Amino acid sequence: METAVSDNPALHRYDVAVGDDIAGFTVYERRPGVIAFMHTEIGDEWEGRGLGSALIRGALDDVRAKGLAVLPYCPFVRSWIERHDDYVDLVPAEARAQFRLG
Repeated sequence: METAVSDNPALHRYDVAVGDDIAGFTVYERRPGVIAFMHTEIGDEWEGRGLGSALIRGALDDVRAKGLAVLPYCPFVRSWIERHDDYVDLVPAEARAQFRLG
C-alpha cells in the first residue's frame, strides 16, 4: 500500500493519500513560528492500517523541516507524540506541561 502525506494549505490540513484516494487528514491552524494541530480523521474504510501514524509522522517531519513549533491540541496528535519521544522537542518546553508531555 503506497501512501503519501502532503500539506494542503488551502484547506489548512495535511492529507494522507493511498493512491488517488484521500484516506485521512489532520487540520491545523498556523501562526508565525508555530502550527497547532486541532483535529485528525481517518476514513472508516482505512482504519487499522497505520495511516494515522503515517499521517502524523509525515506532518511532523514536514513541520520540523520548516522550523516550526507544534501545539498538539488534537488528542490523536498528542498521544502519538507521547509514544514517540523523538518528536517531543517540537512542542515548546513551556507548553509541554499543558499537554502533559515530557
